[in-house]
Amino acid sequence: MVIYLSIIVYIASMILIGVVSARKIRSEGDYYVAGKRGNLWQITGSLLATILGSSAILGTADLALTQGWAASWLLISASAGLFLLVPFSMVVRRQGKYTLPQMIGDFYGNEAKIISSFIISFAWIGIIAAQIIGAAKILNGFTGLDYSIAVWSSGAVFIFYTVIGGQISVLKTDMYQTAIILTGILVTALYILFSQPVSPTAMTSLKFPFNEGFHAFDLIVLLLTYSTTFVVGPDIYSRIFCAENEHIARKSVSISAIVLIPFSLCITFLGIFAAYKFPELHLQKGSALIPVMVNTLPEWAVGLLIAALLSAVMSSGSTALLTSATIISDPISKGLDQKNSMRNTKIIMLIIGTLSIILSLNVQSIIQSLLIALTIFSGAFIIPTAAGLLGFRASKIRSSTAMIVGGAIALTGKIIALNGKGTLGNLLIITGFALNALILFVGNNRKSPATQRKINPTSK
Repeated sequence: MVIYLSIIVYIASMILIGVVSARKIRSEGDYYVAGKRGNLWQITGSLLATILGSSAILGTADLALTQGWAASWLLISASAGLFLLVPFSMVVRRQGKYTLPQMIGDFYGNEAKIISSFIISFAWIGIIAAQIIGAAKILNGFTGLDYSIAVWSSGAVFIFYTVIGGQISVLKTDMYQTAIILTGILVTALYILFSQPVSPTAMTSLKFPFNEGFHAFDLIVLLLTYSTTFVVGPDIYSRIFCAENEHIARKSVSISAIVLIPFSLCITFLGIFAAYKFPELHLQKGSALIPVMVNTLPEWAVGLLIAALLSAVMSSGSTALLTSATIISDPISKGLDQKNSMRNTKIIMLIIGTLSIILSLNVQSIIQSLLIALTIFSGAFIIPTAAGLLGFRASKIRSSTAMIVGGAIALTGKIIALNGKGTLGNLLIITGFALNALILFVGNNRKSPATQRKINPTSK
């Protein structure tokens, strides 16, 4: 009874926040960046809620079944990316944009902006699908609800409150959801640690940092395709754009990076405990955490953790949905300050949300869906965006070619790796990054605006 009540109360609360938030929208700025009024706790909460989605919680726990403590690298690499972002965060906030492609357009021209808008929006369907998969697995595992029905119902909830409430709704729900996530996971880990007899040998059989399930080369690829997306990422930047000022942006990124480290150990511990306690888990029928909760925790704790898990997937899904729809709406509406931009964004959101639901019905692996999407993005945009923030400039043809080639080769490598040829696939991913850099930098004689002013102080 407590389980069903927790689910009903949580879903009703999220819908209510969306309805209330919709009444506070007065302009495009309110809808897209919450009026740039986000305080320290709102931005920090939204950053953490965005990061702690299906991949972070359900995905890390499932990875721990085969990788042991090395599974914590997933969130540790995210933390490393945020620490690298700290010095850039003030620069990003200073840009005063709504989306990452708008920044790329400033660096490399309108063609690069349009290309990045379509590639990111396409890739982010996989990110959104990963969250829907996570929510469906939670509902299926706890209530026995048919997977396809769980996909449609969970997707409909966060699509609804995101469409009507925009960024104001996302920031508000994220702040509460982060509190639920952190409390739920911490309470679960502490309860198991002090109440369940666990063999020290079983808990340390797969060691950190590397073991037979996770090698040094795997870490290099993870840092390239995952960690870098927290240095340059549309979802992360969309949180920074909402900050009230540059200092709040920097502090929020710093706090989030610190919190992720102990959280990664907590969630990995739960996954290892699941492998120890339930060695015959069938992951396609639910996350590794579900049998742990149902068979180990008291009913009140199960209800709390269900709310935490649903919060994790819903918050990440809503941010990814709004970010991708905003990105593609910009070139279609010919500017987000146009009168038709909000209407177009809402329509696009419904389309992307529906496509994500359809993908979720056909791909039930959270990590697969996530890493395919992030590989496309990282291979295409990490190097050009980081270079642009440092003042580098390149021609429209050169920058656009670098993005398309880098993303296509990295995606090809990830598909090959997922089909059992890991070494070849990983080498192709690294090749995608290398070719991206070669096309962008080698033989390029263009100077950044700052360099040009040094050479010719009288130029305007």
